[in-house]
Amino acid sequence: MKLYSVSRVYKVFKFLLTIYLVIKKRDTFLGLKPLKPKELKHTIITLGASFIKLAQVLATRADFFSEEYLDELKQLHDKLPSMNKQEFKTVYNRAFNKTSFKSFDETPIASASIGQVHIAYLENDVKVAVKLRREGIKQRVLADIKIINFFNFIFKPLFSYYTKNSIEAVIKEFSSMIKEEVSLSNELQNLKKFSKTYEDSKIKFPIPYEEISSDDALVMSFEEGFRFDDKKSILENNIDFKEIISTLVNFYTEQMLIKGYFHADPHPGNLLITKDNEIILLDFGMVKTVPNNTRIAIIELIKAANEQDYESYINASKKLGTVAYEAPTSQLAEFTSKMFDIFSNNNLNSESMQKLAFEVLESTRDLPFKLPSDAIYILRVSAIIEGLGTTYIENFNGIKDILPILKDNLPKALGSKDSLVETVIDELKDIPFIIKNFKSTMKKASEGELKVEISDNQLEYLRKEVTKTFRSYFLSFSLMLGSLLLLLINKSYEEIAIVLFIFAITRIIYK
Repeated sequence: MKLYSVSRVYKVFKFLLTIYLVIKKRDTFLGLKPLKPKELKHTIITLGASFIKLAQVLATRADFFSEEYLDELKQLHDKLPSMNKQEFKTVYNRAFNKTSFKSFDETPIASASIGQVHIAYLENDVKVAVKLRREGIKQRVLADIKIINFFNFIFKPLFSYYTKNSIEAVIKEFSSMIKEEVSLSNELQNLKKFSKTYEDSKIKFPIPYEEISSDDALVMSFEEGFRFDDKKSILENNIDFKEIISTLVNFYTEQMLIKGYFHADPHPGNLLITKDNEIILLDFGMVKTVPNNTRIAIIELIKAANEQDYESYINASKKLGTVAYEAPTSQLAEFTSKMFDIFSNNNLNSESMQKLAFEVLESTRDLPFKLPSDAIYILRVSAIIEGLGTTYIENFNGIKDILPILKDNLPKALGSKDSLVETVIDELKDIPFIIKNFKSTMKKASEGELKVEISDNQLEYLRKEVTKTFRSYFLSFSLMLGSLLLLLINKSYEEIAIVLFIFAITRIIYK
């Protein structure tokens, strides 16, 4: 199978060129113009799974894209063309035998980038949902990753240091995640682990049929409910949406801040709402583990946001890695204060909030924001949940509607128990260890063995500064060496050699 034609390579080039021009806010590059928002969406759908997933991740960056582009990118979910008949038969015959099902509907009920979902009935008349992996998707994804990295290598020198690193993080995280997502065996294990980890939550999960599932097919119980974006049905059935969004935010708080294991793709097609106000979560291809240092940084962010301590908020953002270590704290604190004022203003509608937010965001375009891999899916989930909230709650936003719920979960996230007595007992248990650690620290200090740890962001900053300084001195010493070589080659170059030598010395003195 030929994975890359000339026309496909050109489409990839146009896609990545558009991303470059939109981020850089440029109209042309070597005479080439970016694709319009709708053209970009159409091109992404044509290119398939890898580019759809990459675009979904990029859609978390409101500082990269204008509102028009973001609106189109956010539509890339589960309304994509299905496999043709021949591809369907190939996958089905590889995955199942003739006795696997009593009946199987060949028309999919949903079609996404990696696979499509069908309704089937087992021999005992149990209704099931069958997710089939697209034919050749694994090979296509691996080829896509290579071509994306190739074009990134070409465009990378054109970006600023921080934008370059953010795009690198997006591509790295995207490549890692999509390789896992194309394996339905991996999704099966995610579903089993997730169901066990959150068995006491108020969320319902499908039941897998492991014995007839494989890397090409995942068979699960068929879950009935309304799609999250089926506003008409939800309103007709008098479903309390404020309770639904509160349950969802509480659930994601538990995932990201307490258990550290979360579902990274809660778009409307993956969330069903029952008539009994129950949430059903589907599709476990994108499941992530939150590192402990990231979890702590998010907790500090929430605490600072609740207390409106914007300098602490920026410092927590630096720990999270979304703001560079050397970024001006006071300037960013002022920006954060403005954003909080906009989104907590009850007199503004959603459209006005967005417009003002983009205007403020535009003023920070040159500040060193970053997108580390740990934060990519957390930001994406936050953006999706806020988008879901705005569907049903007027002027819904993260500060006014989500922050209070997050704040109420902080004690649990920090390890507090449900009762005061349990908390006191736990603290008393820790006292011997605290005393032991204090004695150990004092001993190391007296023996001159006390070590100071610095964060990854500080290390990155130091590495960047050392590299910049080394390059500067290397150039100066090269010029000095070059001037000496000129004298050795031919003394008639004496004047040129002296000029080069003086220039090199000047660079070192006035560094």
